[in-house]
Amino acid sequence: MTDPIADYLTRLRNAIKANHRVVEVPASNLKKEITKILFEKGYILNYKFVEEGPQGSIKIALKYDPVNKVNAIKKLIRISSPGLRQYTGYKEMPRVLNGLGIAILSTSKGVMTNKEAADLKIGGEVICYIY
Repeated sequence: MTDPIADYLTRLRNAIKANHRVVEVPASNLKKEITKILFEKGYILNYKFVEEGPQGSIKIALKYDPVNKVNAIKKLIRISSPGLRQYTGYKEMPRVLNGLGIAILSTSKGVMTNKEAADLKIGGEVICYIY
């Protein structure tokens, strides 16, 4: 596999389209940080890191609206890929859906959202957009 982050986002996207409650993905430190951000921002219901085998896995409970059964995540878009890295400075920070969505960045201070990076005045690699 050449792009594990794209695989992670695709597994989430496919689970949402199939109306699954739980999705399991192979773990890595970057995926764990992205999962924590999704939980903090209210896009997923819960998560659990399973440490078995050489790599481990992440179990993610997806969040659905109880009334109309719509998922909290509308769209997941991979921005930076291994073949074409996309970087941004804090002055050119991307706004996702005019501030309603989030962009996840990998910075020198760790993985964070576009708003946190703009507050700290640091740029980095734009991993994905979520709204």
